Amino acid sequence: MELRIAKREELGTRRCRRLREQGLVPGIIYGHGEENLCVSVRAHDIEGAISHGERLLQAEVGQKQENLLIKAVQYDHLGHRVIHVDLTRVSLDERVEVTVPIVLRGTPAGVESEDGVLRQHLNEVEIECLVTAIPEELRVQVTGLHVGDALRVADLELPDGVTVSEDGETVVASVAVMAEEEAPAEEAEEAAPEPEVIGEKAEEEPAAEGDAPAPRPD
Repeated sequence: MELRIAKREELGTRRCRRLREQGLVPGIIYGHGEENLCVSVRAHDIEGAISHGERLLQAEVGQKQENLLIKAVQYDHLGHRVIHVDLTRVSLDERVEVTVPIVLRGTPAGVESEDGVLRQHLNEVEIECLVTAIPEELRVQVTGLHVGDALRVADLELPDGVTVSEDGETVVASVAVMAEEEAPAEEAEEAAPEPEVIGEKAEEEPAAEGDAPAPRPD
């Protein structure tokens, strides 16, 4: 995805807040032995890239074309709005380490016919691959799992050229016998006593929307 990114000269919390009010997101570009560069990008553009699973961006920074990897994203206290982004310079032929989500697909046999329950123990995993071949997610079929079975990192089917940093024996998902305490929620609610209302809790003050923590220059 191609973005237009502007350099920013004025730093500090107040200036960043004004940028956000104008529909811009402050950020920083670093890496490849070049100086750190404070920038801003349209919120619509960067949020669109993130929502579509984009990691690698082609960007025009001033008069220079850059290949950038989204390295870290900071959200507001509600987790809805991007308020800061870290971008690192990359070459298209280099390998990078990134974290991708693990998505379970299908219903295990142990759940369908053996009164089992599926548990996901690992929601994401760190991988290494070419920067141009970063998968949006790792999809894992669990239909063959029976009660007592476990799927481990070593069992993951990885795209060509992708390696995993996690220990191969780490359990990703398992199917176990449903314990008595895992009865349907509605039954638990009926049995639970009505809580005593002591008083209303004061609303928490939202976190300040400043720049990302040090060592960023904001």
